[in-house]
Amino acid sequence: MGIGRNLSDKKGRELRELREETNTNNKSRKSRRQRQRKMSPGQKLFQTCNQVFASTGPGVVPSPQHIEMLRSVLGAIKQEDVGLKPEMPYFTSNNPRRTPKITYLHIYNCDQFSMGIFCLPPSGVIPLHNHPGMTVFSKLLFGTMHIQSYDWVVDLPPHMPTIVKPSETQTPDMRLAKVKVDADFSAPCDPSILYPAEGGNMHCFTAVTACAVLDVLGPPYSDPDGRHCTYYHNFPFSNSSVDGISIPEEERKAYEWLQEKEKPKNYQVVGKMYSGPKIVES
Repeated sequence: MGIGRNLSDKKGRELRELREETNTNNKSRKSRRQRQRKMSPGQKLFQTCNQVFASTGPGVVPSPQHIEMLRSVLGAIKQEDVGLKPEMPYFTSNNPRRTPKITYLHIYNCDQFSMGIFCLPPSGVIPLHNHPGMTVFSKLLFGTMHIQSYDWVVDLPPHMPTIVKPSETQTPDMRLAKVKVDADFSAPCDPSILYPAEGGNMHCFTAVTACAVLDVLGPPYSDPDGRHCTYYHNFPFSNSSVDGISIPEEERKAYEWLQEKEKPKNYQVVGKMYSGPKIVES
């Protein structure tokens, strides 16, 4: 009898402990779901970036699963999620005769990635530039923008030159690039993604209307680490006659020559801190 009672008491304690553990686990899962439901879109983007870029670096592209995860989170963000309206002063230009200033709203920056928003008034231009060793996600939040993007040509036969040295000795070389995109985009549209060696690593943005672009760079520019922002002139393929290059006439519009240049003097970016819904670093 005593042994039976002891076994019964022991089983009773084990059942109570199991029920308590189950209840605790259920509460914990419920709490996590509630936190996820309450998480702002900007906070969710930040946490996703932390996860996606945790084990990447210059020239290292995130896994396809991580690419899709970040694309999905970024694609769901709307202008109101980051506290933007087209009526804000960032999107107007006081002097129509001058090139409009661009405003950059800094959200977050670390060694692995950066988050920020470019605000462009109508006719605002972000000149043709590159993204060395970077994977870049861009989401047009509102407005219409013309995008031109290029990748370096690397698939021509070895005997065909892709770099041309101009006759002026002090002039930078010209390098052959293939046009990846040359079109207008209007919000809402899917995020665009460029990679270190493809996807339109060099691009130019021109605002057809006032517009805002949310950018995620992994990793960000860093002069000490050699990731400089380089700007380019672009010239039609037909502008330069180069011995040894043979591209069919009907395909030549898909190729242009790019030449490094200094940052344009009329390109002005005003940096401001992001003032939308708070993002908590964790």
